[in-house]
Amino acid sequence: MKKKKYGVGLCLAGATVSALMLQGCTADKNKEGVTEIELVQYKQEAVAIFEELEKKFNETHEDVHLTISSPNDAMTILKTRFIREDYPDIIGIGGDINYSYFIDSDILADVSDYEGISTIKPAYLDILEGLEFVPEEGTYGVPYVANAAGVLYNRDLFEEHGWEIPETWDEFTALCEAIQAEGIQPLYFGFKDTWTCLAPWNALAVDLAPADVCKQVNQGKTTFSQEYGEIADKMLQLLAYAEEGPFAYGYNDACTAFANGESAMYTIGSYAIPQIKSVNPDLNIDSFVMPGSNDTEQNYLNSGVDLQFCVTEACENKEAAYEVLDFLLENENIQLYLDAQNAVPCKDDVFELSPMLDGMKTYIEEGKMKDYQDHYYPSEMAVDAQIQTFLINQDKDAFLKKFDKDWLRYNRDIIRMAEEYQKEHGNN
Repeated sequence: MKKKKYGVGLCLAGATVSALMLQGCTADKNKEGVTEIELVQYKQEAVAIFEELEKKFNETHEDVHLTISSPNDAMTILKTRFIREDYPDIIGIGGDINYSYFIDSDILADVSDYEGISTIKPAYLDILEGLEFVPEEGTYGVPYVANAAGVLYNRDLFEEHGWEIPETWDEFTALCEAIQAEGIQPLYFGFKDTWTCLAPWNALAVDLAPADVCKQVNQGKTTFSQEYGEIADKMLQLLAYAEEGPFAYGYNDACTAFANGESAMYTIGSYAIPQIKSVNPDLNIDSFVMPGSNDTEQNYLNSGVDLQFCVTEACENKEAAYEVLDFLLENENIQLYLDAQNAVPCKDDVFELSPMLDGMKTYIEEGKMKDYQDHYYPSEMAVDAQIQTFLINQDKDAFLKKFDKDWLRYNRDIIRMAEEYQKEHGNN
């Protein structure tokens, strides 16, 4: 049973879609002895994989029929369906603040009785637990695959010049200096698209700030001005190794430039690899963890749950939903997804990872990872734009002061929840 709710409620502003797209599953649910399970997932780039999985499941299962929908703007459609109380049986979503809202709104079922949970790496279950506004009894998502962010690098360039992979911040900046001395561009950013500013920010934050810093701020234990100062300083340091005019070029420009060998490194996540490869399929890419600290023990892989499956509270046949989850968690089906998406498995088993993740394998195998800080940021706060403005103006004090002020403004309800929880359960 869930603990007492302190809810902020589900944020549904602007959730309007056509009546056609709002209709639920249209498959025949009245076949005798067959249970219909509808799964709605948000990964547009993985539509072909889910079509293949749906076909494979239905060819091998007689008692359950699976329909997988992968609509454009899936989160808006899901939120609108929730208003209409038209719930799919399973949703496939990321581990971000939307997941937090869904838990708070009692939309998701507790799946702690699902045996497959025991096969998931504890680090990813911890990441999901950290996304709860206040501690909840139970488990509300089954992590499927994760992504990894840090530094992509041109393996051939590194081998040609004998450059070593850095393990500390000082080694990283020294590497950038050495690359510049060779007349080669060290980094490409593409900060014209504000969201790209979050890539190096998140990669540094996992090394330099507490993983639960947002919760600590909500509890009044600290401020972002206290915790984010070093991250801000190092973001400014990185600009010395950026392309000329990094705010004039966007994500596609950065992917193209890196693909064409115009920079030795690119601070971005594994999600960018398909875009880069579309420009230059032959580029020899590897990656390494951003070494934000000079203490190697404090450096972590920036990895979050990119896709998880959640059973909704309204699902009428949990056993059938679990049968679908069992199928999705079969190793060969996970491997299918990994091969297509260069993803990281959340299941604790042996899989073949993309060679482009070679430099991160140790961290993945050891579970030495922390979630993206921006998974806790409300969209209304526009943190990506705030970071971009800070990097342009280079006024750290003004940036951090605004961050603290805006956090209090846009998280009033969550802070109230934290306060009420503390009064009832103590300041733990």
